[in-house]
Amino acid sequence: MGFDTAVVDVDGTLVDSNYHHARAWQRAFDEVGLLVPAWRIHRAIGMGGEKLVAFVTSDVVERTHGDRIRERWEFEVDAVLHEIQAFEGATAFLEDLRERGLKVVLASSGRAEHTEHALEVLDARGRVDHVITSQDVDATKPEPDLLVAALDAAGGASALVFGDTVSDAEAAQRSDMPMVGLLTGGFRPCGIARFRGEARVRRRTCTHRRPEPGAQPAPR
Repeated sequence: MGFDTAVVDVDGTLVDSNYHHARAWQRAFDEVGLLVPAWRIHRAIGMGGEKLVAFVTSDVVERTHGDRIRERWEFEVDAVLHEIQAFEGATAFLEDLRERGLKVVLASSGRAEHTEHALEVLDARGRVDHVITSQDVDATKPEPDLLVAALDAAGGASALVFGDTVSDAEAAQRSDMPMVGLLTGGFRPCGIARFRGEARVRRRTCTHRRPEPGAQPAPR
């Protein structure tokens, strides 16, 4: 089975931002008097903010403080946005995907403004065909909406997903797309690989390597 589209996550996959986001969420929870361990927040990185609050705390916290927490999180991320940089080799990785004849679509659960910063540090304009963010869909990862929208935007028939989080893997599984899991985001291989949509887990943690020609999904 061949692929005509590469759907690539942004935070933690192309830019080194997962820990910035985890710390920003922790400070946002602290703003409403909640002490949430950073490791618990890190496990939820990859899903959209509309899901994360309840996931790491409770539905009661979401109903009571959800909007305020998200507003504070955005403030905290904006304050450190200038610190977020591209991973070594990430821009060349995007170029390589294009050179292999793939349409490249970035699909992020993050806000459009934060993705814009990622495009700048990646120098990605002209290297990707489309960008899909949380503002373009009704539900973010781990729901499949972002990946489906990315494939539709590309007009592709089949896609290979590149991501770094459990939410990426779950979204790929739900959309029936195979995934290459990168360990750039600090997640354990077993956490990513337990979803059937995953093709393989790349063990390189700092640099991006070329995907093998004819990469195939894992047996089901």
